[in-house]
Amino acid sequence: MFDNLGDLGKLKDKAEEIAEEHGDKISDGLEKAGELVDEKTGGKHSEQIDGAVDKAQALLDRLAENAGNAGNADGKDRPAE
Repeated sequence: MFDNLGDLGKLKDKAEEIAEEHGDKISDGLEKAGELVDEKTGGKHSEQIDGAVDKAQALLDRLAENAGNAGNADGKDRPAE
C-alpha cells in the first residue's frame, strides 16, 4: 500500500528545488492569474482570490525555505542563530 512513498519524497524534493530556483517567476504567475480571474469575475470575489493567491505564495515560500534547509543532517528546520 505504501510502496510508493519514496516516490512522494522525490516529488516533494523536486517541488522544493523548483520553488527555490524559480519562486519569483512562479509568484509573478500566481499574481497574474489572480488578477485575470478577478477581472473575469468582475471583482465580485476579490477577497477570496487575493486570499488564495496569498496562500499559494506562502506555500511556495515554505517549499523554497525547505529546500534551503535540506543541508541539515536530519532535514528539520533550525532556528536562526
